[in-house]
Amino acid sequence: MPPRQPIHEEPTPESFLPLHRDTFHILVSLADRERHGYSVMQDVAERTDGKLRLSPSSLYASIKRLLEQGLVQELSERPDPEHDDERRRYYALTRLGRQVAVAEARRLERLLGDARATGLLPKRG
Repeated sequence: MPPRQPIHEEPTPESFLPLHRDTFHILVSLADRERHGYSVMQDVAERTDGKLRLSPSSLYASIKRLLEQGLVQELSERPDPEHDDERRRYYALTRLGRQVAVAEARRLERLLGDARATGLLPKRG
């Protein structure tokens, strides 16, 4: 009888949590549209009022890991090839990537709720 092959289960969104801060910001940046790397860096800086500025090396190391994990995908077609630099690489969330981002946002929301419930932060009113 041949040896049994291990069953490979698909990872759950929760198995990726908690996300690193930079990772979460990259996923949030890709949540509303496809972007190239520089656009992700600009969006993160804008969303955080400049408090988080991703360096190109940290951004592309994160993107490489996200590609390997199946959370983002590189697009083969360019959104607007006539008005674009062909060296740019465009990225989009995968279905799993969106699920992971939602799971992390919900985790953070629960933590914020706990902080409010204990009086650490004021309750919304």
